[in-house]
Amino acid sequence: MEKQEENKRKISLYWKCQLIGWSLASFYWLYQAFFLGRIFNPVAGLVHFIFDVIIGIGLTHIYRSIAKKNQWGQLATSRLMWYIIPSIVVLAFLYMMLICGKLYLINDYFFYVKDRNAKAYPEDMYSSLKMFLRYNGMNIFMTGFRLMSIWVLAYHLYLYAKREIRATKENAALVLAAKETQLINLSAQLNPHFLFNSLNNIKALVVDDPKAARRGIDLLSELLRISLYRNQVLLIPIKDELSLVKDYLELEKLRFGERMDSLMETDQELDEVMIPPLSIHTLVENAIKHGIAKKKNGGIVRIGVKKAGEELQISVLSPGALDPETGHKGLGLRNLEERLALQYEGKASVALMPFDHNIVLATILIPLT
Repeated sequence: MEKQEENKRKISLYWKCQLIGWSLASFYWLYQAFFLGRIFNPVAGLVHFIFDVIIGIGLTHIYRSIAKKNQWGQLATSRLMWYIIPSIVVLAFLYMMLICGKLYLINDYFFYVKDRNAKAYPEDMYSSLKMFLRYNGMNIFMTGFRLMSIWVLAYHLYLYAKREIRATKENAALVLAAKETQLINLSAQLNPHFLFNSLNNIKALVVDDPKAARRGIDLLSELLRISLYRNQVLLIPIKDELSLVKDYLELEKLRFGERMDSLMETDQELDEVMIPPLSIHTLVENAIKHGIAKKKNGGIVRIGVKKAGEELQISVLSPGALDPETGHKGLGLRNLEERLALQYEGKASVALMPFDHNIVLATILIPLT
């Protein structure tokens, strides 16, 4: 309750701008009048200043009230102009009438008054309001037209900017929500894919090598625990991802035995660099599934992590050959590519290409800045 009452007592930004803007304009006109010798009486100057502020704020606030009631700020620019231009003309006319009336009445009371009882005035254009309007009306109308044009345009520009900022924030929130949803869905696709492959590996060991199968179950349980935990985050350190990859390679080593070997070359300075979880794992899994598993003599999976200019380069070399008819990328790599595109706004990439005779190179490039 206290906060609500305090907020009510606070002057809004709109009223602050109104008071400051029209006060500065009125003070400038007052200074000009004194400088040019049009006003000699300080009291008359103060009255002019107060009425100038009241007239400016009053006319523009009436326009704002009408515009808000009729929701002119929501109109398209082409349609809005049909309301703005006539409104400015009407405001300028009202400004002319009010300012002329103010000048005439205040000057009638203060200007050249030497004896208030006698009320001696010079016989000039101030002797009648009609003559005053004839001599000053058009100039004051043009002044009002300029002032009201500036105020109305500034007001609608402010509304437009406010609307665009709000729309931008809403769109950003929607995009972020969509990205998070897509990332979660993609991760959900990856984890079952990894689980099924690992279970098939252990199944193949149950009969031939029960001890290795038990070790495989231990490794799989640890991998699942880590992967399920990491599914809650969008980025993890490279060292954690490599730890997962080492466990996975050990699990696959139990299956392939001497047919598979691995070699890992990494830059320890990059250990804390954050990357999407299961990114290196996906390349290694793809290399084993489409390379080692299909080769009678197996081969070596070489993993490299290094800095290449302003990018992080992750590479996996493995035996295999690309089949142009079936396409270069399976489900795992396509999902990884989409995850990277979402996470890095299209600045990261995944490439799969022949490196040498019966050798395939898979590469991830991630910007470091």
